[in-house]
Amino acid sequence: MSDTATNVIIVIPVLLISMSIHEMLHAFTSHWLGDDTAYHQGRVSLNPLRHIDPIFTVALPVVLVMLGAAPFAAARPVQVNFNRLKYGEFGGAIVGMVGPLTNLLIAVIAALIFRHSPPTTQLAFDIYRVVISLNVGLFIFNSIPWPPLDGSRLLYAFAPAPLQEFMESIERMGLNGLIIFMLVFLTFLSVPLSMLIRHLSNWLLGTPVF
Repeated sequence: MSDTATNVIIVIPVLLISMSIHEMLHAFTSHWLGDDTAYHQGRVSLNPLRHIDPIFTVALPVVLVMLGAAPFAAARPVQVNFNRLKYGEFGGAIVGMVGPLTNLLIAVIAALIFRHSPPTTQLAFDIYRVVISLNVGLFIFNSIPWPPLDGSRLLYAFAPAPLQEFMESIERMGLNGLIIFMLVFLTFLSVPLSMLIRHLSNWLLGTPVF
């Protein structure tokens, strides 16, 4: 079996598990802070079928892995009524960033286990590598402050009114806003962010950074 095929086989279950934890914590945190929208939609769940988006959760990262690029992905957004949250925009920032920070925590925990109990087979090493690099990728990608990515909620909490209005106009564009982002991302951001993910993942693994 080729390395690419092995990577894809490993990526899919790791991605579904990581993304489900990410989205479940969005929903749980929004419910905890006062908005039960996602709770009643069944999003406080680890069932991947409640969270996946066929294009951004599955197709995008698989294609990137096959191309040898760092995997990026996004799930079906958790619906949140930010007007019902405690702490206003800061509550929204908490809900937004709990997902990416969870992915970073997963990567750190996997790296600590890897360092204290090194794998003895190539397959085990590949699984650790994918868990760490994919979750680092999810952390960085979803922290980008472009609506509706999670990082935009953190920016909303601190941005002046004109910038908030600009971000709201992007959100109102819906799919067109995401298409513009993907064009910008693929043109200007994919290479530097891939390098950042590789360096951070290698640092967590304790392997040389090239």
